[in-house]
Amino acid sequence: AQTPGDARDVMIKGRSGLLAVCPPWNRPDYEPSNLTLTWPNGCIAHIRSAHNPEKVRGLGGDFAWVDELAAWPAMKGRETWDNLMMGMREGENPQVCVTTTPKPIPLIRELIEEKFTVVTEGSSYENRDNLAPKYFDKILAKYEGTNLGLQEIYGKLLDQMEGALWTRSLIDKHRVKKAPPLVLAVVGVDPTGGVAETGIVGGGLAANGHVYVVCDVSSKGSPGEWGRAVVEDAYNSFEMDRVVGEKNYGGTMVEHTVQIAARDLGKAVSYKDVHATRGKIIRAEPVVALYEQGRVHHVGTFPQLEGEMTMWRQGERSPNRLDALVWMITELAVDALKPVEQVEVSWG
Repeated sequence: AQTPGDARDVMIKGRSGLLAVCPPWNRPDYEPSNLTLTWPNGCIAHIRSAHNPEKVRGLGGDFAWVDELAAWPAMKGRETWDNLMMGMREGENPQVCVTTTPKPIPLIRELIEEKFTVVTEGSSYENRDNLAPKYFDKILAKYEGTNLGLQEIYGKLLDQMEGALWTRSLIDKHRVKKAPPLVLAVVGVDPTGGVAETGIVGGGLAANGHVYVVCDVSSKGSPGEWGRAVVEDAYNSFEMDRVVGEKNYGGTMVEHTVQIAARDLGKAVSYKDVHATRGKIIRAEPVVALYEQGRVHHVGTFPQLEGEMTMWRQGERSPNRLDALVWMITELAVDALKPVEQVEVSWG
């Protein structure tokens, strides 16, 4: 569950929770202080949540029930899932049952695409006998025929989140297999404040004024690890001209990390600080406008980056890959919006 309270109120003590659906002769003993459920046959279930991924470490088992995976926070949710998978190592056939609204987050898309995943869809109408009549008259009728209805009522996985700034069709429409010669290439870096990935996205500006996204080498690890990824996997491998990183976060931490990695690798890196003087939604809107004008092209596919782009909505914390993309495109083209021969390049 997303939080310990969700696990208790929904999965254990809820109307359709384990204590309610298990028959008296096979009802587990719930021990809140130990975070366990113990069945008469000796089977023990440990209760954990995405609120604290570290608590999932070390547990081993052969079956897990995961509820509302789509509601798990992006960074902690991924770490919780990864830790859970490490513990599914006992018995002859370890299995995980995921019950969730099918929001198109990257993790759910990955699970659906795995060859051993079995997907079962169900609509609210199949559960009609257990729901209040007014729920159908007032609530479901309101959302019939909408994208939200397809997701929430019929359990359909949509291509993008309702209200997201980017759509998959917008990205796909201008996707290319190869970029033309680039006259200026930049790596955008957005560091993490914890265990999440550091966003590292590279692209370049061509003579026609169009931007081409060429790499996403976002890295989950220590500053030394992601600094090396910036220099070796992006800057050097794709022959970039500059690295841009947000100074607001950690002062000069990004520049310091990148330059240390460059020194250790024997490389010279041009670096520029950028400053977040506007909110993230305001910074992203000009970039979205470039996509809508057909001036941004993804060279190949970037599943995790594109998943973040089509999932992020105003008011939510923007993920790191997306922020790195916005910094990169802003540096290359947002202030120009004209052919490159008229762009004034300042190396600072």
